[in-house]
Amino acid sequence: RHTKTEPLPTYDEVLVCTPDTTEEEVELIVRRALSSDSQNQKIYCLLGAEKLAYKVSKQLESHFFRLLQSSTVPDYRFIIFCNAKAHNSYVITAFSTYKVTIPCCSKTEIQAYLSTHLKVPCGTAPVAQAFEEPYQQNVKFIFSNQAGMGR
Repeated sequence: RHTKTEPLPTYDEVLVCTPDTTEEEVELIVRRALSSDSQNQKIYCLLGAEKLAYKVSKQLESHFFRLLQSSTVPDYRFIIFCNAKAHNSYVITAFSTYKVTIPCCSKTEIQAYLSTHLKVPCGTAPVAQAFEEPYQQNVKFIFSNQAGMGR
């Protein structure tokens, strides 16, 4: 569902995957997604799942299909985001029958959505006020080509 008023996911709905992500972290988010408590309209997400270690990827598949069989939730919301170029990922292979290509929004649409949802209430975040922009956001990404730069 694509609406401009839907909120961003909360911390308990998203797991950002790295090669160091553990089996326990993956199992926890799968349990949240497939539990009867997930009827509260949350959308659980794995971001960058192609980065999971092979053993953790196997456990993700195992937990998901085991819990799916015992789940009483008919309309769970669980999304696995992977880089389409990561062809050697076990996760992509294991869940290939569920694959959906999502049309991408324009950069302008994404910026407008984020600026709506990432505003800092006036007077509450002096760090955000360090950025001289017309709107104050409580999330700012700074990238650098050298380690330790841009902190």
